[in-house]
Amino acid sequence: MASKTAIKCGKLFDGNTQAVQKDMVIFIEDNKITDIQPLSKAGDFAGYEVIDLSDKFVTPGLIDCHGHLGMNGEANGTATMPYETIPKATLKGLRMAQATFMAGFTTFRTSGDVGFSDVAVRDAINAGEFVGPRLMVPGPCIGSTGGHADTHYNPYIHTDWALGLVGDGPDELRRIVRYVIKHGADYVKFMSTGGVMSLGTTLGAQQLTYDEIRTIVETAEMYGCITATHAHGTNGIKDAVRAGVTSVEHGMILDDECIELMVEKGTYHVPTIIAAHQIVVKGPEIGVPEWAINKAKIALDAHQEGFRKGHKAGVKIAFGTDVGTPFNTHGDQAYEFELLTEFGLTPFEALTSATKTASELLRKDDVIGTLEVGKYADVVAFPGDPTEDIKVMTQCCFIMKDGKVYKS
Repeated sequence: MASKTAIKCGKLFDGNTQAVQKDMVIFIEDNKITDIQPLSKAGDFAGYEVIDLSDKFVTPGLIDCHGHLGMNGEANGTATMPYETIPKATLKGLRMAQATFMAGFTTFRTSGDVGFSDVAVRDAINAGEFVGPRLMVPGPCIGSTGGHADTHYNPYIHTDWALGLVGDGPDELRRIVRYVIKHGADYVKFMSTGGVMSLGTTLGAQQLTYDEIRTIVETAEMYGCITATHAHGTNGIKDAVRAGVTSVEHGMILDDECIELMVEKGTYHVPTIIAAHQIVVKGPEIGVPEWAINKAKIALDAHQEGFRKGHKAGVKIAFGTDVGTPFNTHGDQAYEFELLTEFGLTPFEALTSATKTASELLRKDDVIGTLEVGKYADVVAFPGDPTEDIKVMTQCCFIMKDGKVYKS
């Protein structure tokens, strides 16, 4: 017999409308939403288990489109890698996924971890062996020799332990894309430019040629996979967008041409403001290397202007946090909502970025991202109204995933 649940919602943001609906009821059978009605028209609840969230603000399950399972806010997360094993990273990754889940993120797209540990965590959660969010994972990310995905150890250290796989030239990169998909990647993540936390890379320098990028994207497309590129510098962003990348991650140094191309191509922007912000604000006190703080300052200084221009021009913004980076811990990344509003989004736009838009980026908008009949019953709630005070997004007090309650 099907389990039947009715959730009474004091305020409801369904993800489809830029409005708050009051006194609504969500009807659920097993793991799917079957109806949504005003309380005044809902009738009796015979046969339903009733969950009373009449004093809460209810939203679709949140989606974080960018983060790392193997790090949790350490000053330099890669510094301990030579001393850890892949089994340890996998166990840590499970704990991090669960911490993110309990903050209301029922779906989490990770962005590169060692040794396919993310694939193992995803598979264990999907099998019902452990509690956690719906994971979408890339396995190791992909880059060039000396690029952001490389280790930057001295030339006498050779290891398979790294966040990324390195290749040079279209042929090598095509093989690597096929390799990560073979071993369970849901999508393909690659590095077009330098980064903040990689010693020896210049922040904005392009690290893959257009031909290399196009090969990565084209190969992923052959397998039906979307793509995401880590990119700060404008030239790397432009070539990735021209090559057909699905989303630009970070994108902290946008110029007008970048923005025009992203609008033209329909490229998503996952801004991860919190990552550079925490390094700049908290980095000195937790011991983030000075070279990384200096690069983060450059990125953050440019980010707000480019973000505002892109938003005004119509660039599609999907919520992501780069959780795991310095002082950016799993379970606390909803602070990104506040930063998004400081950068110019309305509270409704910030909520939409973490629900409907994020689900569209992930190509999963047919089953998650909004509260609609036929979609999975992924429902979260908060003690206050984020359209009045966005800070309540850090206080998730109810979590339902797939029709099952995990926090109440």
